Amino acid sequence: MRRAKATIGSLVFLVLAPGIVAGLVPWWLTGWQVREPFPYWLPLRVAGSLLVAAGVGVLLHAFVRFVVEGLGTPAPLAPTERLVVGGLYRYVRNPMYLAVAAIIVGQALVLGRPSLFVYAAAFAVAVVAFVRCYEEPTLRRRFGEQYEEYRRAVPQWWPRRDVTRTPAQRPRRRG
Repeated sequence: MRRAKATIGSLVFLVLAPGIVAGLVPWWLTGWQVREPFPYWLPLRVAGSLLVAAGVGVLLHAFVRFVVEGLGTPAPLAPTERLVVGGLYRYVRNPMYLAVAAIIVGQALVLGRPSLFVYAAAFAVAVVAFVRCYEEPTLRRRFGEQYEEYRRAVPQWWPRRDVTRTPAQRPRRRG
C-alpha cells in the first residue's frame, strides 16, 4: 500500500511542480510561439529537442526512483522513507533539478525564445538556494551519516564524466 500512495503522490507532485515550472510557466512566457532569432536556427532547435527529450526521460526516471527505492515522493510534504541513491542518483545528487533546467533550456532553443534562458537562470538560482538552505539540512537531519557518505561520494550538480568507474553504492545501514 505504501508504494501505491507513493505512486499517486509522486504523480500529483510531477504535475504540480515540474509540470508548472517546466510546462505552464514557459507556456505563459511564450505561448509556445516559435521565433526565428537568426537564420540557420535549425541545428539549435534540434539540440533543444534533444534536451527536452533527455530532460523528460531523466525526470521520469527520478520520480520512479523515489517511488520504488525511496517509498515516498520528491515532495517535502511526503518524503521518502529511504535515501534515494540508485539509478542516476549514483552519478549526480540532483538529476531532477538538472532535468527541469534542461527542459527549460531546450524549450528556449526549440522556440527561439531568449526569455526562457533568463527564466532558466532564475530557476537555477532558486534551486541552488533551496537545495542549500532547505534540502541538504533536511536530508542531513533525516538520514545522518548515510547522507553524509552519499554527499561525499556523489557530485552535487555536475554528473560524473567517468561512468565506467564504480558508482556510489547505497551506504550501509547502521544498527
